[in-house]
Amino acid sequence: MDKPFKAPPPYAIASVDNALRIATMLQLEGPLTVSEVARRLGVANSTAHRLLAMLVYRDFAVREADRTYRVGPVLELAAHSQSAAARLRAAALPHLHRLAEMLDESANLTVRTGDTVRFVASVESRQALRVGSREGMVFPAHRTTAGLLLLAELPPDRLEALYAADRYDERPGDRPDLDALRADLARVRRNGFALNQGRSERGVVAVGVPVRAPDGEVVAGLSVSMPSARYEKERLPALAGTLRTVADALERDLTR
Repeated sequence: MDKPFKAPPPYAIASVDNALRIATMLQLEGPLTVSEVARRLGVANSTAHRLLAMLVYRDFAVREADRTYRVGPVLELAAHSQSAAARLRAAALPHLHRLAEMLDESANLTVRTGDTVRFVASVESRQALRVGSREGMVFPAHRTTAGLLLLAELPPDRLEALYAADRYDERPGDRPDLDALRADLARVRRNGFALNQGRSERGVVAVGVPVRAPDGEVVAGLSVSMPSARYEKERLPALAGTLRTVADALERDLTR
């Protein structure tokens, strides 16, 4: 049966429509230049540039060193959301609630896309002074607890390629010091957990452990975040142990 014709909304907003069309083109067709987008939409290059800049700001697109634009973290996650991120989030939510209740701190589940990570689920602590929900937010992978956990699983050549200098021609300040990062990742592998003291946000401490799929691949990071004023170094082994217990339970659910 043919689908019924969809009439446009009575108060269509051209800029929104154009942004959605660009997002669709990037997802279905691959990288595009500003002039290609402008020609397809029938708008000026300056208009296409502003639309693309907003998509980049909201992580729907990424600007490459060759000045083309490709899909960003949001669309990359959406491409396999039913098979990966969405099901992982659904399985993790009960465990995040349990973790937040056990430690009375905010709990998070995070996945990696390229050199960024996205918080796919977050449960806030009930304390008045707490770290707020990070759900949906994107951060540089090397600056987050879960990002360190996920980067620690990469072979040396893949880590080198991910942070190759030519990928940061347009934003050299965003490229991490690779020697320092390698040392951090070696520490994560040795300890089995990651500790982040103000690395991504001042005044916030986070501790996390990896979550593995049935095939052994690390697919996410499970973490708790708290105000630095409440963090006590002596609690670190207990925090890591509790996180590992909850992560083990989540992994059993993923296996089932």
